[in-house]
Amino acid sequence: HKYLVGTLKLKSGIDFHLQGNAELLVSTNQKDYTGLAAIVANETDGLSISGTGSINGRAMEFMSHYDKTNEWWIPKEWRPKIFSLTKCNNLKVSDITINRAPLWSLHMLGCENVLIDGIKINNDLDVPNCDGIDPDHCRNVEIRNCQITCGDDPIVIKATRQNENYGPSYNINVHDCILETQDSGLKIGTETTQDIHNIVFERCTIKTSCRGLTIQLRDEGNVFDVVFKDITFTSRYHSAPWWGRGEAISFTAIPRTPETKIGSIHDIQVINVTGTSENSIRINGTKESRISNISFDNVNVNLYRWTDYPGNLFDNRPTKVYEEIETHNTPGFYIRFSDQVILKDCSISWGDNIPDYFSNAIYAHDVTGLEIKNFKGESAHPDRDQAIFIIEN
Repeated sequence: HKYLVGTLKLKSGIDFHLQGNAELLVSTNQKDYTGLAAIVANETDGLSISGTGSINGRAMEFMSHYDKTNEWWIPKEWRPKIFSLTKCNNLKVSDITINRAPLWSLHMLGCENVLIDGIKINNDLDVPNCDGIDPDHCRNVEIRNCQITCGDDPIVIKATRQNENYGPSYNINVHDCILETQDSGLKIGTETTQDIHNIVFERCTIKTSCRGLTIQLRDEGNVFDVVFKDITFTSRYHSAPWWGRGEAISFTAIPRTPETKIGSIHDIQVINVTGTSENSIRINGTKESRISNISFDNVNVNLYRWTDYPGNLFDNRPTKVYEEIETHNTPGFYIRFSDQVILKDCSISWGDNIPDYFSNAIYAHDVTGLEIKNFKGESAHPDRDQAIFIIEN
């Protein structure tokens, strides 16, 4: 059965159940919507969304044309989110499939006590902003057993700027998910207007990405007490508009604007992570916001180039304070403006295609309290560069 839907409003205490192979087709007529999404819920308690059916977001019908140069679709003026769930308590979303969302698939704003279990999201890899799951100012959330393919971030924890105070984001556990994207695989940010803390990402596979593991602090909130554990990833360069330049891991604290009073990133653990990448593990604070208490334990990355996109770059977007795309050589670990960084039982290896701009295994600049224990790895060009290169400040 197929059903054409405009905005559906869900209420407390119901099970919105998509039985069998039932399919909801979102309307392409904006007049059929009362807001920005096809399915909405506000201030519900005990809402369940379940079933083996699917929602077809009809993404291509919301696109105007394909931009061959930038390798992505250009959206029309208006396109809907699929789910917009606001201030929902005791929320469960299970088993459903979302196909071809034209914009964010599942946006949860100010929700508490949430379980997302076993959903599938199959979006187009070259449609911008078709995020998978976005917990935004949410607390006590578990996301598990999900399979997500999308152009933008598959799972991204945010604190967007809003007209009312939805509170911080904390106690969020993401585990046993399989992800594929042209953006960051697992991400916090960039919208960090309130604190985001007590976050665990574990036992996930990132099949392909523009960045593997990402924390992008750009606003006044703080990001702390975060664990990335038991994760495998692949990250590579993509076409110019996609944020990220193939960085394996990217933790950056960069003011969004000259007026930004930026918070800080601290107390982050990366444990048992293995990846293949075209660019560095990057821990990059700024003079405005140093990054502190970061530990890497058994993190092993193999670097080489396999795409033809321009390299020798770091991506600082979004910022109006620093260069957006920065020309920079590619060490294994790049650490700057950081304090108390521990690398334990980590390794950097280099694959077959090693360009001239690949450099040291570890490059540290203006870093205090750097501890390196049982590290394995040479520089990419041992006859030219030393394995570990440290500049005091």
